[in-house]
Amino acid sequence: MGKKSSKARLPAGVLPPMKSGVEYVNAGLGDQMEIYGYKPTQWKAVVTWVCIILTAGLLRLVFHWKPEWMLYCTHSLCHLFVAEKVCLKDQYKQWFVEKIKVHRAEDISMLEFGSKSSDKVENGLQKPLEQQSVYSSMAFIRFFINKKLKYLWHPEQQKFERMRGLDSMVPCSFFYSCEGINESEQAKRRAIYGSNEISVEVQTVLKLLFLEVLNPFYVFQVYSIILWNFERYYLFANSIIVLSMVSITITVVIIRRTQKTLRDTVRLSGTVTVCRGNSVQEEIPSEELAPGDVIVIPKHGCVMHCDAVLVNGITIVNESMLTGESLPVTKTPIQNPMLTNDNVDTVYCPKEHARHTLFCGTRVVQTRNYSKEELKAVVLRTGFTTSKGELVRAILYPKPVDFRFHRDALRFVGILFVISLIGLVYTVIIMTHNKQSPRVIAVRALDLITITVPPVLPAAMTIGIIFAQRRLKKANIYCISPRTINLSGSINVVCFDKTGTLTEDGIDMHGVVATENNLFQEVEPDILQLPQSPLLWAMASCHSLAIIDEELTGDPIDIKMFLSTAWEFSEPGPKIEDHQIPTLVRSQVKTTSSTSSDLKQDPIEIGVLRQNVFGSSLQRMSVVTYNFHNELFEAYVKGSPEKIVSLSKPSTVPSDFEEILTQYAQQGYRVLAVAYKPLEQAKWENVNNITREEVECDLIFLGLLVLENRLKADTTSTIHLLREANIRVLMITGDNMLTALSVAKHCGMIMKNQKAIMVSADPTQLVPGTKAPMLNYEYVNFRDPDEHKSPDFDEAGSEKDSTTVQLQLDDEYGPYHFAIDGPTFDVVRDKYPDLLPRLVVRGTVFSRMSPDQKSMVVEILQKLGYFVGMCGDGANDCGALKAAHAGIALSETEASVASSFTSKEPSITCVPTLIREGRCALVTSFGIFKYIASYSLVQFVSVMILYWISATITDFEFLYIDLIEMTVLSITFGGTKAYPHLAKEPPPITLMGFIPVFSLLSQMAVQVAAQAFVFTYVQDQPWFQSYNSSWSEEHNYWSYQNSVIFTCSSFQYVLLAVVFAKGKPYRLSMFSNKPFLIAVLFVTVLSLYLAIYPTEPFIGMLDLRPPPDIMFRLLIVGIALINFFVSFMMEKFLVDYVFFRKLHSCEMLTCGKMGRDQYEQMEEELAEAEGWPPVMTPKEKKNANSNNANDNKLSKVVLQLSYKTDGTGLYTALKNGEHPAEECKDNTDTLNTFPGTKDIRMRNDKRSASANVLYD
Repeated sequence: MGKKSSKARLPAGVLPPMKSGVEYVNAGLGDQMEIYGYKPTQWKAVVTWVCIILTAGLLRLVFHWKPEWMLYCTHSLCHLFVAEKVCLKDQYKQWFVEKIKVHRAEDISMLEFGSKSSDKVENGLQKPLEQQSVYSSMAFIRFFINKKLKYLWHPEQQKFERMRGLDSMVPCSFFYSCEGINESEQAKRRAIYGSNEISVEVQTVLKLLFLEVLNPFYVFQVYSIILWNFERYYLFANSIIVLSMVSITITVVIIRRTQKTLRDTVRLSGTVTVCRGNSVQEEIPSEELAPGDVIVIPKHGCVMHCDAVLVNGITIVNESMLTGESLPVTKTPIQNPMLTNDNVDTVYCPKEHARHTLFCGTRVVQTRNYSKEELKAVVLRTGFTTSKGELVRAILYPKPVDFRFHRDALRFVGILFVISLIGLVYTVIIMTHNKQSPRVIAVRALDLITITVPPVLPAAMTIGIIFAQRRLKKANIYCISPRTINLSGSINVVCFDKTGTLTEDGIDMHGVVATENNLFQEVEPDILQLPQSPLLWAMASCHSLAIIDEELTGDPIDIKMFLSTAWEFSEPGPKIEDHQIPTLVRSQVKTTSSTSSDLKQDPIEIGVLRQNVFGSSLQRMSVVTYNFHNELFEAYVKGSPEKIVSLSKPSTVPSDFEEILTQYAQQGYRVLAVAYKPLEQAKWENVNNITREEVECDLIFLGLLVLENRLKADTTSTIHLLREANIRVLMITGDNMLTALSVAKHCGMIMKNQKAIMVSADPTQLVPGTKAPMLNYEYVNFRDPDEHKSPDFDEAGSEKDSTTVQLQLDDEYGPYHFAIDGPTFDVVRDKYPDLLPRLVVRGTVFSRMSPDQKSMVVEILQKLGYFVGMCGDGANDCGALKAAHAGIALSETEASVASSFTSKEPSITCVPTLIREGRCALVTSFGIFKYIASYSLVQFVSVMILYWISATITDFEFLYIDLIEMTVLSITFGGTKAYPHLAKEPPPITLMGFIPVFSLLSQMAVQVAAQAFVFTYVQDQPWFQSYNSSWSEEHNYWSYQNSVIFTCSSFQYVLLAVVFAKGKPYRLSMFSNKPFLIAVLFVTVLSLYLAIYPTEPFIGMLDLRPPPDIMFRLLIVGIALINFFVSFMMEKFLVDYVFFRKLHSCEMLTCGKMGRDQYEQMEEELAEAEGWPPVMTPKEKKNANSNNANDNKLSKVVLQLSYKTDGTGLYTALKNGEHPAEECKDNTDTLNTFPGTKDIRMRNDKRSASANVLYD
């Protein structure tokens, strides 16, 4: 086996490093796993089974919990080629043992694609390899299944590879060559690919019972019950049996119900029509589909049973099941490379070609195919390899939640076990000295383990979570993962999507900015006043709208844009030369074109022939149209301004483009650009064969669409509330940088006294000697919305301006925020990985981010030590919602497959509500844990004291303590509601820190002192009679010592529950929790009755021997009152006030720097970093670009100076402001510096000058 991986923190966003000499599956991917081969070893198996028999099966039980251990003990490590079993270890250090199975090669059939030298290439097209080419020489094909996925042994590469459908290395031309497969070929493919079903096993009740009983918790219960029966604690043992049976039954019912619900939710079965070739079609069950099948999409729509590539026609698909987005999506056929002019094939990519792919589980609501051919698609993936299958696998095999509280709880239980072992040694010594029998010694010693390690702990820990889940449901927040409620209480950073989350879903047209003579005109707010021109025609036709159920549906922006034109929409359109026009748009107003005087005045009609749908990575969409007005084929393109400008002819782009765009973006408007292109070579015969690349190039820029996306009414107040609670807020959006910055400023993410620094990568300027683009840091100048002045950055150049740049990072100006876009984020991640944590720690706005990049930001924040919440509308945020500690989807459905929480109210007010309830649940879990641990330790101390005289607590005394006091108090403990306001200090998240450990130890010290006092004091009374140790053989523990210890401890169980039932600032007062208050009063009154004036039958039942002196009984009550006062003051004043509030930041309490998270250390480094970030003003940036080209040496540091000389022209370069390095006499110079120099300042006797440092 390989060595264990290092515990050092991995760089943010990086998978665990691959070890030398270790084999991997899915190498470099998110599900990367180490793989080791094993073959049986006979002598090892014999020895192991002998040990299992000798341990009465206990060793086999351990192997049930740790199957990899049994593999080590019965098998030997070997090469994967000869292995019979494999052991896999994922990046979360989870182990899996799988058996290798075999298929006969002649019974299966696969399509394999690759790029080997033997591949045939004709006319630039890559041909598929021959079927079974790699496996044809093998009699058997070896494979194993892990997490519902099959891994095949690749004989040439000598490793296991994940079996894929037709989504890997498949040329797009292949899909057009598919005509269907016959039944024999389909059966052979299904033998290797498996049945096309996403099946969730519903385990039998007997199996669930067996698995639940083998849970370590219940195994410990069995051990306890056996031991209690040896001690003749029959009543208590039987009570535990009943409670355990009830608990097991409830657990089995819940698990089985959950499995049934999931099975019914994901079950998808039906009949589909497949093509068998030669125009033969057949209806088959959907379970029989295999990759390569050609299916027919019904005209009335259907639910997809597999992932398939559309090869003809257009479909309107509802993908809400996958993305949470209720808006329909248009799917178009994949490009046929054989019909393009350049005849160049491309490889199918699931992400790039998502708009041509019909995903499993989605519903086709409408089809459009105006030719006589049926609408067809080629099956890509089946079963668990589909997109829906991946979602179900994520539910079945979730990413383990690494929560410090749970880890510490297990460690603390381990500490309790060690304490019990110490008590065991003490018991053996004391009882041997008291001459007890070996049987009594053994039973008493082993009984300590059941006392010290509380078997009720796991059940008690879930109580607070259950109450919190009910309260969240009342607030219309639904949770599908209750365990994450405690995690949500630890959230200290929340990421928000912008559109639909911070801003309204709806959008309004602010106006259109047209161009004329390469200059922008004044904004036109009334679209009806626009003349008939390509700009208006683009607004009427460049969209993906459709009519579903007699209602115009589509993207809200497209709907708002089209409706503002007052044009008519109809589908289908007329037929022209036997070509059906899918969509027709028609103007209502008869006007004369502004560009020509001889055009007809009839309504203008434009037929939309083809759509190139919007892609987040492309940042644009386009349509190919036929304009009946001028009888021309034209292409219209709409998208982000930056992307449209890059595709347009420079001569058509206004010179003031940047200024106008900045002006509107800074005011918070959403800006889109439109352009068009006459398709002069297009004809009806070839118009559908023009590639997207040919359509979207050399465009004529038309103008800007300015849309207004208002903040939601409660956005600003919620952001302010979170910031007041010291919860960091940031925005991750796919929108424009300046628009995102404006929204961040207006909603309060960036305050008035704070600066924003835009980080951008300049691909035209490379760091000397490298291929890394240069990073620029520039201040954003937030101007008042009424100011229509640009630029958006502070200008500098004078001495005063340069000094300002130096001072803007000082405390008097407040902290600064980084703003970074998606392309720059990729550059930093690839070229400057050490810089990425700095940018993320201070980053507030992440714009133009793809869905994958959103997930990366969340994961990086987590690796820096943050507890991350993600709030999005579910459209492009699914990955980030899954990755976050607590994902909150704003959706109308009750549950989302992508997030732990779903709010039925589309408002971010659910975020503070969730955090409040999470904090309440977390503090409740802390309190219950400390209470149960204290209860066990108090009982342990009581037993240890009584063991001194060979006595112990009686059976009914145990029942009273466990069933009446502890159970009633712990059940009602978690009913306290959350405090209505968010506190600035987050609750503790670790049980092993100084404060919780001190709290527990101090409380135990008080309880031990009280019990020790009453135990010794009662022996000094004149009426005291000693206990006869020989009575213990008959389980007779009737004594004064037993009575006073029982009476004293019964008060302690109550007072500990009250002390740990904390209220403000995370929970309401315990007085608001009426069931708990009633339970406290009931148990207190009952304990007072037993302490002061107990009567029959309680005296006989509990074997009490009350002290004869009534004043002594009142003294015990007085000691209990003093005990309560001391315990209460220690917890409320010393622990909560002094340590937690006043000394919380003390290094002694936080274990110094080692006890702090990485982001806290990074914040400290940034606060102490002088001269970083190296902010540039536009003038300095211009100078840097002009001077940088001359420097190509790695050992150089380029200093760009902006200053006014004092007459000498002499400045001295200091390394870190300490010692002179060289002298620089010119305004710009190149200096040799010490290796690794990153911060150089320019100084002289009279004034400072700003410097931008470029370093390798």
